[in-house]
Amino acid sequence: MQQPQLGPLLAPVEAHWLFGSPLLGPGAPALLGQLLDDFAARGERPCVLVSGLPASAERRDAIAAVLLPRGRVRWLEPVVVCSASLDGGLDGWWSRRSGRFRRNLRQAERRAAAHGIGFERHVPRSAAESAAVYRRMLDVEQRSWKGIGRCGMAESPSREFYAAMLRRLAVAGAGRVVFARRGERDVGFVFGGMAGAVYRGQQFSFDDELAALSIGNLLQLEQLRWLVEERAERYDMGPRMQYKLQWTETQVVLDAWLLRQG
Repeated sequence: MQQPQLGPLLAPVEAHWLFGSPLLGPGAPALLGQLLDDFAARGERPCVLVSGLPASAERRDAIAAVLLPRGRVRWLEPVVVCSASLDGGLDGWWSRRSGRFRRNLRQAERRAAAHGIGFERHVPRSAAESAAVYRRMLDVEQRSWKGIGRCGMAESPSREFYAAMLRRLAVAGAGRVVFARRGERDVGFVFGGMAGAVYRGQQFSFDDELAALSIGNLLQLEQLRWLVEERAERYDMGPRMQYKLQWTETQVVLDAWLLRQG
């Protein structure tokens, strides 16, 4: 890709949050070195962004051995990601939450049920299914505070990015989408994907007119129930945000490095 301030840049497919890793597996650093050698042989020396790296000495040394001899390396601000263990099933997860959190969430369940809120699960398995599910998600998104403010996934480039993600997840049946429903109307959704026994959450939204019913929280809880049924081991909620600290107990620091060759 071409970056205005850096020129040619090799970057992960998703480089906005700096938690996606382009280097997977023990041989990845050596492969990166070969790629950069191939570029150099053609007289090309692009900048390189490597993100999503666990902050371990072993991994750091392997990447540094590839990057440092080739130019100036800048260590970017680390990213902290949050996750919840599903060890012990839903009871185990509940036991690791605070008493106040448990009480508020159970009260929200009763309140939503009294207002006719139910849930519907989907695993898209084709491009047509993923497109149909995505249209429903966007309809909800446009009625959410993010849609009203034109700052959510209904706007480009997020709209196209998440459509492609859901379509790719459908190939392996790895997508997981839960809709909150009130009668025949979708009033919320949460979606993400499975990677082995790990679920990675992506987006959730709900009708802004029903914000008092805590639909976002209840969607997360329903997704957790589903994951436990499928014997998932971890719920990865992505970059640390204040509200996620109530749902999770583990935080992992990820490094991101920028190489300027010259």
